[in-house]
Amino acid sequence: MDQTDRKILDLLARDSRLTGEQLGARVGLSPSAAHRRVKALEETGAILGYRARLSHAARGHPSTVFVHVTLTDQRQATMQAFEHALAATPQVTEAHLMSGESDYLVKVLVRGDDSYERIHREILSALPGVQRLVSQFTIRTLEGGD
Repeated sequence: MDQTDRKILDLLARDSRLTGEQLGARVGLSPSAAHRRVKALEETGAILGYRARLSHAARGHPSTVFVHVTLTDQRQATMQAFEHALAATPQVTEAHLMSGESDYLVKVLVRGDDSYERIHREILSALPGVQRLVSQFTIRTLEGGD
């Protein structure tokens, strides 16, 4: 990966809808050369995918809750079972294996027609290996670059 690839990645991280022509003009390549670079970056796994950033209104004004999860132990089987079950939980939008007091930091979106109490009691607490949950509710989200 060279400096041009890094520039392409930076530009796409800011606006993934840029065309090959627009990318090429900004990094000094022809549109076809820029397109080839993007395809190569996708194939090597540098670009994992593309997504739309939706407004809270478009998502039904969900509340965001960050949950610190402590497992009963850190055995591989326990962590794998937890991660597998967590991946099947649609309310969870992100999960991070952490260092420090908790094992995972999980981002949960609570839609207007749902309640966090139900998600906590029926879903998160029932995940395999969960010993403790500590929840923090967002007051406001500051939007910025990824």
